[in-house]
Amino acid sequence: MRDYALILNAGSSSLKFCVFERPEAEDWHLESRGQIEGIGTAARISARSGGGGLLIDKMLGAEVRDQRDALDALAAWLRSMYGGARVLGVGHRVVHGGARFAGPTIVTPQVMTELHCLTSLAPLHQPYNLAAIEAVTKRLPDVPQVACFDTSFHRTQSPLAQMVPLPRDICRAGVQRYGFHGLSYEYIANVMPRVAPDIAPGRVIVAHLGSGASLCAMRNGKSVDSSLGFTALDGLCMGTRPGAVDPGVILYLFQGLGLSVKEVETILYKRSGLLGISGISNDMRDLLRSNSQDARLAVDYFVYRAAKEIGAMAATLGGIDGLVFTAGIGENSAEVRRRICESCKWLGVEMDAEANARNLSRISLAGSRVSAWVIPTNEELMIARHTGLLLGLIAAHA
Repeated sequence: MRDYALILNAGSSSLKFCVFERPEAEDWHLESRGQIEGIGTAARISARSGGGGLLIDKMLGAEVRDQRDALDALAAWLRSMYGGARVLGVGHRVVHGGARFAGPTIVTPQVMTELHCLTSLAPLHQPYNLAAIEAVTKRLPDVPQVACFDTSFHRTQSPLAQMVPLPRDICRAGVQRYGFHGLSYEYIANVMPRVAPDIAPGRVIVAHLGSGASLCAMRNGKSVDSSLGFTALDGLCMGTRPGAVDPGVILYLFQGLGLSVKEVETILYKRSGLLGISGISNDMRDLLRSNSQDARLAVDYFVYRAAKEIGAMAATLGGIDGLVFTAGIGENSAEVRRRICESCKWLGVEMDAEANARNLSRISLAGSRVSAWVIPTNEELMIARHTGLLLGLIAAHA
């Protein structure tokens, strides 16, 4: 009998999944990767094998209304692909672990109660992450589940870096800088000694640039600072989120414009960022193709904010040895990387234009004082490793 781990990353209208086979050696083997998109409207399931071959691309229809329906559809497909196989564990990406969860944890009813209390801190992600866990519990009650948090990697930051300068009684209630995209940063930190050994023990800024975007300042592979703070709204401009905003603007939305809490939440999480500036799209690819002046302005602001925050991260590190790009935009947009690197020339980044255009791993010149890299992230493998270790399914990964 073949043994597998199932990895889930649930969003409001999508369910991303990976199937990993239990390894004979020390690490998991990817069997398939896919997603169910359009949950609640026109759902479609698609998946490819670990080698990239198409396994399924099929419309599911409007009957897939929520995460439970999506999980039922996924379960049906998994049975058709891996009938007779055994699911040893299910690992989940959970965006917010709060101050309590400094590492992956096995899911229990008490853990779920605590995680539900954090929903208001990540309303765009947390409810759907937890809904997927609850759906698996009903379908596979005897299969252990592991929650892996995007906040855990940043618990190595100093108390100063985690501080929010509000009254102490408020901060004691859990108001602090948490940082996010930790599973992505953890993976980059793990592979840097192999991919970029010269900078791995040094001062590195990793730019996770996608629909959600942030920076992490690392020293010797540990998080020192992050552009995301108490929630996933801070720092860089993102697809539909504004990044750092003067708190007075938020007060004005309530007091000056008379907007409700729900209206302000919708503006901050779903109508701002690249979409808000351009009025066209939250997708960087659409904006780069567009001739619209507003689209160009959105790209300009995205680059401006990234370069500005990189300077701030360099200050917290006392200098920089390497700059790493990852995630959807960071891995695929040579144009955005070029513009950010040009804005960072003052730090010592000298880009190799040809290497950047070819999406090579190292995109800086050999003599560049600060090297620049493109390293694809793999949050799902990170979750699989944590799940395997916590459930005793695999040995520690070297």
